[in-house]
Amino acid sequence: MAAPHLHLLLVLSLALSLCLFPDTARAQLRQNYYASSCPRVESIVRGVVQNKIKQTFVTIPATLRLFFHDCFVQGCDASVMVASTATNKAEKDHSDNLSLAGDGFDTVIKAKAAVDATPGCRNKVSCADILAMATRDVIALSGGPSYAVELGRLDGLSSTAASVNGKLPQPTFTLNQLTGMFAANGLTQTDMIALSAAHTLGFSHCSKFANRIYSFSRQRAIDPTLNSTYAKALQSMCPRNVDPRIAINMDPNTPRTFDNMYYKNLIQGMGLFTSDQVLFTDSRSKPTVNKWATDSKAFQQAFITAMTKLGRVGVKTGRNGKIRQDCAVLA
Repeated sequence: MAAPHLHLLLVLSLALSLCLFPDTARAQLRQNYYASSCPRVESIVRGVVQNKIKQTFVTIPATLRLFFHDCFVQGCDASVMVASTATNKAEKDHSDNLSLAGDGFDTVIKAKAAVDATPGCRNKVSCADILAMATRDVIALSGGPSYAVELGRLDGLSSTAASVNGKLPQPTFTLNQLTGMFAANGLTQTDMIALSAAHTLGFSHCSKFANRIYSFSRQRAIDPTLNSTYAKALQSMCPRNVDPRIAINMDPNTPRTFDNMYYKNLIQGMGLFTSDQVLFTDSRSKPTVNKWATDSKAFQQAFITAMTKLGRVGVKTGRNGKIRQDCAVLA
């Protein structure tokens, strides 16, 4: 009778372990992860970010966008940093990533070099964690909230352009499409609305929203959900047959400040993308937009919650990852 009892005990023990640790990757993440191995890592990264911002403001939206694009494809593992080779077309060369500004990549590369140049820190900190820290810092340094970032990610072991297919939100997405894509990454609709406010910073190219200001339909040339005055301003900046690489501020009012102006703009019909404006035109998300447009503190707290959850997506641990010496090279 001892054997069956022992077997039952082992099964119960395993079941309890699974309940307590349903996600071992998430369990590895914690604040102050490098407290003993590289205690100054956060201040080192912040110093590099500050210097980069002095050189160019583009550092801020570029780094923030890089983090989103990384986490949504194979998880937050810095696979978006990898350069293509003669035998492998990497994530960064997928059409959805070609518009990622080089300053985001450069920020991580320089921060990695600064960390590795610090005695005792060489090859101790992953590129994925450096990107997560740098993202927190650009948000705070542009007026947004600061937060304790969870660390402990390893860098991914693969990066392919094919892995990007269907993984990133598109400017034409409906609320259902947005909600579904975020849900696939463990994020709620509220998280999605909060993270969309990243569009309060940075810029977009005319080709990404031209469909809203020219020949929207047979009946209307302009998207009716778009503020008419704003639409005319966009037409003046993006005339027909204009160079599609021309960049337009995502937020026409405070493009260099991380704030809740994004939601105020949506109420005025000034969301640049269809996927922005739908957050106000759809009755399911409209109440949240209205609340955060008037309650900056509530928005910032929701954003911190969403960013923390985003940073847990697809985290690599153990043999599923490594710490790259060169963020652009898998080997």
